[in-house]
Amino acid sequence: MIKFLLRAACLIVLATPLAASAQTKAAPAPQTAETPAPAMQTPAMQLPSAQPVDAQASRSAGLRELSPWSMFMSADILVKAVMVSLAFASLLTWTIFLAKTLQLFMARRRVKSGLAKIASMRTLAEAHLALGPARNPVASLLSAAITELRMSTDTLAEGGIKERAESRFTEILRAEGRVARIGMGLLATIGSTSPFVGLFGTVWGIMNSFIGISKAQTTNLAVVAPGIAEALLATAIGLVAAIPAVIFYNHFARCSKGYLELVSRAAGAVGRLLSRDLDRASGGMLSRAAE
Repeated sequence: MIKFLLRAACLIVLATPLAASAQTKAAPAPQTAETPAPAMQTPAMQLPSAQPVDAQASRSAGLRELSPWSMFMSADILVKAVMVSLAFASLLTWTIFLAKTLQLFMARRRVKSGLAKIASMRTLAEAHLALGPARNPVASLLSAAITELRMSTDTLAEGGIKERAESRFTEILRAEGRVARIGMGLLATIGSTSPFVGLFGTVWGIMNSFIGISKAQTTNLAVVAPGIAEALLATAIGLVAAIPAVIFYNHFARCSKGYLELVSRAAGAVGRLLSRDLDRASGGMLSRAAE
């Protein structure tokens, strides 16, 4: 019995370290089950690296939306009114350019044609018949000379007739100058005021942008850039309206000056015809007085 108890005690003593070792070997098993947790966390740790990509994509998408039309639609109501007025001024500038180009071209063509017809005429009556019922400055000058000659048949002073005829010619030249300058005042106004109107829209838009920055309490470029871009668009449209207006004004000033010089040549040609008629009339009167 004692031997049996000793053997049992020996077995228990030997079994205790084996159980402890088994438990120590079995203990890492739960840890191995938990080890995949860090492996599972590694993709989660990579998620922040994907966030800048999305932010960059959203920023690039926001930048692509900064087109002139989108900036106009998102602008303030006053800035919109400034942009619309400047766009209308630009349209008006190009309309005046096309209309004045056609007007001056046709006017120069009529005056040159009239000068070519009366260049070889000897009297006012012949020149008047050669022109016919044409309505141009040359015909107006001829009509003024003939009218003054008929109204002065009872006078013998050639100097007085020429002086009165030149006065009529001056009135016709002034009228043609007024016609040639139609629309140029509007071009001058657009060219001188459009930059300042656009600058007013820009200042107003930048003020609104700073107010938005103060409310958002951020200086992020994505928040600041759209408002400033909308404000600067008003200045760009103002320059688009002003630069062609100034160029067209200078162009038409030169063209109008050249046209008036051409009309002055026509007045000189009609004055020479009047002088010849007066010389013939005075020569006939002298010959009848000699007889």
